[in-house]
Amino acid sequence: MSVIESQPFDSFAGQVLDKLATSVIVCDDAARVVWCNAAAEVLLGCSRAHLKRVNLGMLLPQVKQWLGQLVGTQGKYIPYNAVTQLCRPPNAPVPVHITISSMSGVRDLFMIEVIELDQAFEIVRQEQEEGTTDMTKVLLRNLAHEIKNPLGGIRGAAQLLELELAAGEQKEYTDVIINEADRLQSLVDRLLVPYRHQLNTQKVNIHEVLERVRAVVGAEFGPKLRIDRDYDVSVPEIIGDFEQLVQVFLNILRNAAQALQEQIHDATARIVLRTRVTRQVTIRRQRHRLALSVHVIDNGPGIDEAIKEKIFYPLVTGRAEGTGLGLALVQHYVEQHGGLVEVNSIPGCTDFSLVFPFEQKV
Repeated sequence: MSVIESQPFDSFAGQVLDKLATSVIVCDDAARVVWCNAAAEVLLGCSRAHLKRVNLGMLLPQVKQWLGQLVGTQGKYIPYNAVTQLCRPPNAPVPVHITISSMSGVRDLFMIEVIELDQAFEIVRQEQEEGTTDMTKVLLRNLAHEIKNPLGGIRGAAQLLELELAAGEQKEYTDVIINEADRLQSLVDRLLVPYRHQLNTQKVNIHEVLERVRAVVGAEFGPKLRIDRDYDVSVPEIIGDFEQLVQVFLNILRNAAQALQEQIHDATARIVLRTRVTRQVTIRRQRHRLALSVHVIDNGPGIDEAIKEKIFYPLVTGRAEGTGLGLALVQHYVEQHGGLVEVNSIPGCTDFSLVFPFEQKV
């Protein structure tokens, strides 16, 4: 019996590997599975106990050949990389990238990392989008600081000028300057607010958050807006900032209601609030066993294709009277909670999906 078989991966190292989004399988030189992490269980569609009775050759037909190729000169093990097909009957084969390497300090045991190519592309896409959004936010934050200082001078000069002018048409011009300076000041403050706010964390029942938001939006838009609840009442509490989470869902529901104006007039407008526990979620390369999933679904016209990919960027909006800050704040607050927000939209169905890991410390 090997060291790993006699002392399974229930140690700290095993817990760390279980958090990874990458599937990790430990096998011996005969391709018998010794251990795997949670991501591998999901990818292969069977439990860790079942996999220990499986020979990897059934899943990766060339694995024994690759294990043989690992032994390099002078008995050193050189990692082996390949793109191949993972067989999971009766399902179709899955394209994967694998890396096989020897286990340091343990003879005849090998670690195989398996990444679905679709999953790899999705992780890269998320990181690219987050990088672009982060750069945009930094640029706007710096720009807001630069605008803030001269605004005070402009407003002060307009007030002094107003004192020297007699009442009449010219005073109207100074009023315009002061009012527009105040409007810009308000916009700048809203750009800077999320970066000043510290989380006030506590145990939060997500249904209390959603019920408060439902009451506010229902009162604001009237009884012709139907807001249905599809709650999993067994969902555990999360750790978060109650007021900030209220603001997150208030922004999303208000956006949905504003997009439903025609349906509200016809009494056909509908928003669905759905909560579920989801398993084995990957957020920014970290695997979470359990997470809270919240969906806000409306039957509106959908998001304009021209802005769909940029919907979370600051100052991007589909409404003439909108500021484009609401969803940027939503994304920022959700990320502060270690979560992820995404949107899928077609005419007749827009679905904002928010995921919050239960074990995340914020």
